[in-house]
Amino acid sequence: MARVWIKNPAAVFTAADHAPGAADGGIVVEGGRIVELLRAGAAPSRPVEEVFDAANHVVLPGLINTHHHFFQTLTRAWAPVADAKLFPWLQGLYPVWARLTPESLELAVTVALAELLLSGCTTAADHHYVFPEGLDEAIDLEVESVRRLGMRATLTRGSMTLGQRDGGLPPQSVVQDGDVILADSERLIDRYHSTAPGADIHIALAPCSPFSVTREIMSESAELAARRGVRLHTHLAETLDEEEFCRERFGLRTVDYLESVGWLGPQSWLGHGIHFDEQEIARLGAAGTGVAHCPTSNMRLASGIARAIELEDAGVPVGLGVDGSASNDSSNLIQEVRQALYLQRLRYGADVPVTRALGWATLGSARALGRDGELGSIELGKQADLALFTLDELRFSGSHDPIAALVLCGADRADRVMVGGEWRVVDGRIPGLDLDGLISAHSKAARRLVLG
Repeated sequence: MARVWIKNPAAVFTAADHAPGAADGGIVVEGGRIVELLRAGAAPSRPVEEVFDAANHVVLPGLINTHHHFFQTLTRAWAPVADAKLFPWLQGLYPVWARLTPESLELAVTVALAELLLSGCTTAADHHYVFPEGLDEAIDLEVESVRRLGMRATLTRGSMTLGQRDGGLPPQSVVQDGDVILADSERLIDRYHSTAPGADIHIALAPCSPFSVTREIMSESAELAARRGVRLHTHLAETLDEEEFCRERFGLRTVDYLESVGWLGPQSWLGHGIHFDEQEIARLGAAGTGVAHCPTSNMRLASGIARAIELEDAGVPVGLGVDGSASNDSSNLIQEVRQALYLQRLRYGADVPVTRALGWATLGSARALGRDGELGSIELGKQADLALFTLDELRFSGSHDPIAALVLCGADRADRVMVGGEWRVVDGRIPGLDLDGLISAHSKAARRLVLG
């Protein structure tokens, strides 16, 4: 890898506790890591092979997405569920997702990853929980796509074990036996999970939600995760319907249920986390359990507003998630920062800082995924995962603070993205990716899927 100087950026958001101006002269990258931060006027301590003039760029840590469902890019803006809340939305889409094939999934994953990468995202967590017949190697396909695009991912082996026949929400066609799920989870950990510095793939275990899995698979997944040293992920407290389901089926509120199956701890992070009371927020914070805030999806499905400020103040690692691209209908993480800022201001007031929302998408997300030691901020020794944005579009004309402008003026596409010291987006494009061909093939697969 070349020794690279990203020189004299227009502005830098480090997401770290640096003194002002710590990186005004730029960032030096070597061996995939950040090795120097330069003040204005300073030069690298040793010669560099490449100088990138960043005078027109705002530099951020690579954005990190903590909750997604890549397969859902095939069912965006589908009319039969366009105006539905969560439970009927799921009931309408489950039979469609049950028709997924390896070919359609590979296209869906590639589209989701490419869209994320172009928005400045370098690391993504995906929650794949639909395994119809013939799709046993869904996570393997995801690994291939992540590596092909040169990104990082936490890929979760999701599961559904509680079908309609037994009082759950999903149809039996997408429900699996617990022994099958646990065996495949072990296989994936053995084959792909890496604890090496700068690892591209982490595996986590992710029973889908209280209304689609049994107590047994939750407890057994927690036991397996503890034994193998991997993390746990699930949906929790997304809607009031879910809370009522937990009360009726388990006789417990959602956090009590989480604790009862061995999940309340720093090994877990939760999708959505909207409907917690003050005591539950305090318990989550004390346990170090993370929350993936998904503002666009929560608005789209009218699920509610997560108490992100209170959660973070209580000690909860709060990250951002775009959620599935059938409840967000987009996989754009820099736009999700803007949505998060405005939704939290609606709840807490206009003094919620722009930089706090950016922090959720960077270091906060890294904490939620347990990777804050090497990702999420621009600091010496950390992985050189960077997102560079220009402010030369009409939407930015008249703006003054470059970092605030990214969020308030609605940036939607990075100009350059680096992952581990390698440029993965150049001039707003992904080198080697036939985007037009991908869109064409993906659109055809999406039509076939919904038509059956």
